[in-house]
Amino acid sequence: MPKITELLLDCDNTLVLSEELAFEACAELANEILEKHNIDARYTGPELLVDFVGQNFRGMMNSLQKKYNFEMGEQEFNDYVERELQAVIKTLKAKAQPCEGCNEALEKLYQSKRYGMAVVSSSAVPRVKASLQKVGQDKYIPDDLIFSAATSLPKPTSKPDPAIYLHACKVIGVEPKQCCAIEDSKSGVGSANNAGIPIIGYVGSYHGEEMQAEMEKVLKQSGAQVVMKHWNEVEKCLKEIEES
Repeated sequence: MPKITELLLDCDNTLVLSEELAFEACAELANEILEKHNIDARYTGPELLVDFVGQNFRGMMNSLQKKYNFEMGEQEFNDYVERELQAVIKTLKAKAQPCEGCNEALEKLYQSKRYGMAVVSSSAVPRVKASLQKVGQDKYIPDDLIFSAATSLPKPTSKPDPAIYLHACKVIGVEPKQCCAIEDSKSGVGSANNAGIPIIGYVGSYHGEEMQAEMEKVLKQSGAQVVMKHWNEVEKCLKEIEES
């Protein structure tokens, strides 16, 4: 395998414990949309997280429309995307925390100068910036190395579409095989795998050993070469990928 020169990091629940906070913030909007379209179903934040983890709000709204057979107009759709973004940013600025051991691992990787680091997320760039700034990770990731499937592409998309990973590689100037992605969700692993990028799966943000074991299987089936439970394993996992 070619030498790994670039780490492409998912943000939500990989770097920052943000998914539960984000889904908590957008559940109210999702229920408002369902009620507006005469759909009886309602969601709590945790229920949304189970059904749509790894998707951005656009992807989740598209999935809801397919699931419940209704259509949103373009203006209505875009208005809700903006409302959700502002609600989530407000929540993240107040409550976001880093994934356990992540800041220490990023500091060590940063000081080693062995790898470049970029964020590749389904979430909008302003949301990612809010998360990184709140937990002190913005010093490791320059603003121009934050890539968003929601806001960095000519046509917004969501993981598992590989477009955002391919875009990041092109902008950075590296081949996919020179990179390693770190992802916590099936859709995120699928996105990197579809782009031809080696992957470390991360299950440390899932609650309990049973859920972590279940997600380890899911991530490996989706294309992750190795899986880590804690950020203190990242260098060992990188070595394993580089030697494979």
